[in-house]
Amino acid sequence: MSPTGPEARPGGAPAPGAEAALAVRLIEVDDESGGQRLDNFLMRHLKGVPKTHVYRVIRSGEVRVNKGRASADTRIEAGDRIRVPPMRIAERPEPAAQAAPAREFPILFEDDHVLAIDKPAGVAVHGGSGVSFGVIEQLRRARPQARFLELVHRLDRETSGVLLVAKRRSALTRLQDQFRERETGKTYLALVPGQWPARLKVIDLPLRKFTLPGGEDGAGERRVRVTDRDDPEGMRSITLVRISPATPPDAAFSLLEVTIKTGRTHQIRVHLASQGHAIAGDDKYGDFELNRSLAKRGLKRMFLHAWRLQFDHPATGERIALEAPLPGELDALVGFNHSQSPPTGLA
Repeated sequence: MSPTGPEARPGGAPAPGAEAALAVRLIEVDDESGGQRLDNFLMRHLKGVPKTHVYRVIRSGEVRVNKGRASADTRIEAGDRIRVPPMRIAERPEPAAQAAPAREFPILFEDDHVLAIDKPAGVAVHGGSGVSFGVIEQLRRARPQARFLELVHRLDRETSGVLLVAKRRSALTRLQDQFRERETGKTYLALVPGQWPARLKVIDLPLRKFTLPGGEDGAGERRVRVTDRDDPEGMRSITLVRISPATPPDAAFSLLEVTIKTGRTHQIRVHLASQGHAIAGDDKYGDFELNRSLAKRGLKRMFLHAWRLQFDHPATGERIALEAPLPGELDALVGFNHSQSPPTGLA
């Protein structure tokens, strides 16, 4: 694919080792790039531009797809025309400390079409928004011979568990179609304080994104809240909740098996918190005093784990069912909840 607009070099010759600023460009998406997220497409074609700047110009509306505003997760299609604003390439390479180190992750399934890993908590799935690199950049560095590696879906940085990576473009589009059409089965494990009401099995409440004030660039941290059903910016969100058999009667915490029918940002976290049962260890929507008490027992992360995932294999059509075991620090807390009365501060 090639830019169809002019490329100017204002301001005279660039400094040594630097590329000049570019004029507005129009890039037409070819067949091979159809189905990608807008942010991934731009980062592959704006080498040297900091990821934080790429996300900033998307949020500001300076990037346009077919003359319209688009979000970072917009899926582009072959033939789309993308307006890219003037940007200056970084004058020097990123420091070595910022480069993505090669890393492999525990493999749950792999063949020529798809890779499923058990993502640890605390690792972003991709770089951007203040994160230099994530799982996908580390995998690409660890597998330089791989011609194609792309994330099929996302997990929050704080969430552990099953994460799918496509190894072929055809696999990516077929798997993403399944996620979009809700043909996959995604079940999470979440630990919440108190006794979850057994009758509360479906949460059907719209969610709306908003931004907290602040931040060095004026763009604060993004959050999500439950909103009114007539809110035009609210997105319908459906979460199914089942109390795990591992939850004993009268326990201080409830272990929940949570299935999402819609994939909204922070959906599980906000839906559970809206019912008065925020996820243990959640530093955005949780009980901060409780979190401090849990940290003393070794829980220094949010108790949300992508436990099970079912999907149709993109090449064979076979139904694949994967399961990632609870990490040790989460399993230990479940065992404690099952075997002992809670100490003061955990009840």
